[in-house]
Amino acid sequence: MEDLPEALVTEILKRITSTSDLNSLSLVSKQLYKIEGNQRGAIHVGSGLCTATKALTSLCARFPNLQKVEIDYSGWIRGHGKQLDKKGLSVFSSHCSSLTDLTLSFCSCIDDSGLGCLAYCKTLVSLRLNSTPKITSYGLLSVAVGCTSLSALHLIDCEKIDSVEWLEYLGRDGSLEELVVKNCKGINHHDFLKFGSGWMKLQKFEFERKRGIYDCVPGDVVYDSSYDAHSMDIYDFCCESLKDLRLAHIKTWPEVGLRVVLGKCKALEKLCLEYVHALNDDDMIALSRSCSNLKSISLWLDPQRYSSDISYCETRTSFTDNSLYALALNCPMLQIVDLSFTGCAADWPSEIGFTQQGFLVLIQSCPIRVLVLNTANFFDDEGMKVLSSSPYLETLELILCEVVTDAGMRFIGQTPRLSNLTLRLCHEVTDVGVAELGHAHKLESLIIDCCSKVSLQGAGGVAKSVHYSSNFSDALMKAICLGA
Repeated sequence: MEDLPEALVTEILKRITSTSDLNSLSLVSKQLYKIEGNQRGAIHVGSGLCTATKALTSLCARFPNLQKVEIDYSGWIRGHGKQLDKKGLSVFSSHCSSLTDLTLSFCSCIDDSGLGCLAYCKTLVSLRLNSTPKITSYGLLSVAVGCTSLSALHLIDCEKIDSVEWLEYLGRDGSLEELVVKNCKGINHHDFLKFGSGWMKLQKFEFERKRGIYDCVPGDVVYDSSYDAHSMDIYDFCCESLKDLRLAHIKTWPEVGLRVVLGKCKALEKLCLEYVHALNDDDMIALSRSCSNLKSISLWLDPQRYSSDISYCETRTSFTDNSLYALALNCPMLQIVDLSFTGCAADWPSEIGFTQQGFLVLIQSCPIRVLVLNTANFFDDEGMKVLSSSPYLETLELILCEVVTDAGMRFIGQTPRLSNLTLRLCHEVTDVGVAELGHAHKLESLIIDCCSKVSLQGAGGVAKSVHYSSNFSDALMKAICLGA
């Protein structure tokens, strides 16, 4: 190896992707050690980074061209040594001239003065802060001012970030393309209206509100089912570049907040709404009319109280068939649909605003490839029969669908392109129904999770790959995680 040209050795090392293999090769010779160190572009450091400032300095000297660094102290205890502190972050500005992507997770010793050192990292493009308890808005503002190339910012479980000067500054600068804020209790969804012109360039936005201990208790608020949030000109901003939008656990009424964004995203391709209270059909209709490029939609819904007349009030999920008709009419590229209904009892089908008729109109109008239904009490064997004629459907997942039976399995086995099927907590499906799937010889993958009338023997051989579990607690937990 010593006789080979350095350029050739470098090219060989580039083709080795395993970190352990690279580490081993670097011990073979001084030449390999130097070349491997110079070409290493990314490192992940765990809680073993003790005497952190000194160790980080050594790492940066060993790998002078680092572009992506992740420091994760999850699982850290005092016996592991000192965590990275404010002095440690200054190492990046002095030793990592190529740093573009930095993630700091569970770094409890880093404060605003330490974060301010990142302002000198002029090449920094992406910053992720996950559970950094000492960081406040002041430290974030210094990064916003100093890191002029910043285009992606993730804030997760950052308890002390509250005021939004940093958000206003980034909005005026207009450089952010990706903004994710989750479980930061000092930031609410109304604050993002101050982002102003920053919405113009943003391509991905995710906001999940920090939930309180009483969020699981049903409220007695009655929402207006006819309220139109998109007629208010006061929220005059543009987000025509936005392609990926996720909003979770937001209580938006009577103040509009992020609700108004739904009618402004002309380039939107992926939408995820998880328990966003007070939305109604007008919101979905406004969105569908703007988003003809929509390819994926995920709606996680729970019952709310709605009324447009003080003399009548109904308890149901946010949207009705009118929303499904609007999507079917205006979103011809829709390929992925995920519908989850939490807290909707099978004995009260009216709690789900959708009906099977409206749902099937959507399925028949759009080229759906992936479909997930969780606790869809309106969906039965007749629905499966219609679904079986879907020419594009490749992946189907049914969770707690209590009225789908063996007859439904017989129908779905005839679906032209279906190759992946998951049944979880579907107790009316038996070995007989699963056997019907095997007759079609089409399935690549079959997952059976706690379907009480399906045995391991019954599931065997039905697909090329079969996963079977009868553990009720595991299956229930998966269902809750998918719809909570």
